[in-house]
Amino acid sequence: MALRNIRVKGDPILKLKSRKVERFDERLATLLDDMQETMYKADGCGLAAVQVGVLKRVVIVDTGEGLIELVNPEIVEKRGVQHEIEGCLSVPGESGITERPQWVKVHAQTRTGEEKEYVGEGLTARAFCHEIDHLDGHLFLERLIDEDKQRMLSNKKA
Repeated sequence: MALRNIRVKGDPILKLKSRKVERFDERLATLLDDMQETMYKADGCGLAAVQVGVLKRVVIVDTGEGLIELVNPEIVEKRGVQHEIEGCLSVPGESGITERPQWVKVHAQTRTGEEKEYVGEGLTARAFCHEIDHLDGHLFLERLIDEDKQRMLSNKKA
């Protein structure tokens, strides 16, 4: 395993759409292992491959109940609403309140290509949504509720 550099806001790769994983091989396993080491070292609860410069639809999440690896994840069902504070390893020093589903069901593959479904509630639902957004070139800043958008804009002008 190896630590990878986390790309930060302003890096153009973070705005690109990630490609579907077609090959479930040793390179994918190495990527997942490196992402795990990188996320834990940075004290995060989720990381998308694009955040370490790899445009593949791969994310990992650990909200305290163990590591979840999602390859080619898709949200297939969502319920409820939550407004909670969010931050991001790619946006150091910034946070704000976002609107996310309270509950989500995600269809994904494992590192070996096995298809699975995962259910997340609360923080896990938020982490799934946050990381999957990265795969489509979106940062949490785009999901801030209006009051936070206004506050962040006024802080940048000061």
